[in-house]
Amino acid sequence: MTLSGNILIIDDEANLRQTFAQILRQAGCHVTTAANGAEALKRLVGTRYDLAYLDIHLPGGMDGVQVLKEIHASHSDMPVILFTGHASLQSAMEAVRLGAIDYLLKPIAPEALIARTRAVLADNAIQRRRRELQQQIQQLENELRALDAPPQTQSNTASANSQTSDRYLKKGKLSLDLQTRRATFGDASLTLPPATFDYLVVLARHTPDTVSYQTLVSEAQGYPADRREAQELAKWHIHELRRVIEPDQRHPQYVINVRGTGYRLIVD
Repeated sequence: MTLSGNILIIDDEANLRQTFAQILRQAGCHVTTAANGAEALKRLVGTRYDLAYLDIHLPGGMDGVQVLKEIHASHSDMPVILFTGHASLQSAMEAVRLGAIDYLLKPIAPEALIARTRAVLADNAIQRRRRELQQQIQQLENELRALDAPPQTQSNTASANSQTSDRYLKKGKLSLDLQTRRATFGDASLTLPPATFDYLVVLARHTPDTVSYQTLVSEAQGYPADRREAQELAKWHIHELRRVIEPDQRHPQYVINVRGTGYRLIVD
């Protein structure tokens, strides 16, 4: 089956970089390459990639882990898979805990590269469709609420419902504009990565109830995951959220960890 996706390959070994690019291009992908972290970050400006392959060891000022952090800061929902050798396997596993979705051990067989790319691109398509369906469901629910409104208010509220009820989510001192994807907490404007904003939306919709790790990942990213994987995926976004919302991250008072279960948002 022909693949279709925009792939970024970041590896300092020219032969490997060119070989991997050729394999994926022949499979149908559009491939861009970078030889180091600085070049990779330039490639990311203004371009959206469906998947990045990243070598854990890179020359220059940034190693693979540092590049991974930079990618997640600006493209938090972009899947990243690491290239690593046996000697750096522990570093790769640590990077997975920081947000990479997987790693491949060098030498990498072409079949393995294509199979992993196909799996990620298929999952991306599922996530996009899930988000589309969730938006459609929300729109239908809003229409149903408008139809169930008393007759004298239907004409007055139908237009307002379609324009404002889907757009704003307010809980206590937290206000979310779902259209412009802006968040304010009290008088402060919050600057959040896109996926972290989605995690905040899920927490706000469920507040003050506890949201399980799996529910957080499923509703925020459309990504089905087991409990352990979901916990690791959620951890980074919760860290980013606490960084901007908590006066003291070591003693959080708004985003509370319910050990072994998930997180709850307290904003009243």
